[in-house]
Amino acid sequence: MNSNLKIEIKPVTPPEVPAISALAREIWQATYPGIITQEQIDFMLEQRYGHERLYDDLEDAHKWLDQAFHAGRRVGFAFSEEYKGEFKLDKLYIHPDVQRRGVGGQLIEHVAARAKKLGYPCVILQVNKRNVNAINSYKKYGFAVRTSTVDDIGGGFVMDDYVMEKKL
Repeated sequence: MNSNLKIEIKPVTPPEVPAISALAREIWQATYPGIITQEQIDFMLEQRYGHERLYDDLEDAHKWLDQAFHAGRRVGFAFSEEYKGEFKLDKLYIHPDVQRRGVGGQLIEHVAARAKKLGYPCVILQVNKRNVNAINSYKKYGFAVRTSTVDDIGGGFVMDDYVMEKKL
């Protein structure tokens, strides 16, 4: 299906943190088995989507957590931040039921507009080198591979990623 869904994008508020955490878990369980181990999935979900971490992120004036709704249902979210002098799309997750229907593209454009308004020349992101569907989607929306990186994230795990950028 290639028809774009009409979505509403709103900032995440503290009472919505548990719903974002639950949505992240659902999307990760549909996406990452076969790309990374279940142990790494569990580790990263706790590290990045634990309630306290999300509450802390909401308090930071240089970080934004936006959510997308379609027909009243939360279908995805994007986390962006000012990071080491650049504007980074740090998380973009779309429920599998609505992937390839323009939700990610609309969230990317929302984040890119914020970056441009703040004076950044591009948006960067990191994506697992084995997540071919995400890489192809990012390319469709104007991102290109800048470099690759392997980052030790603790717990005996690494992130083996491409760094991609979209010029604004």
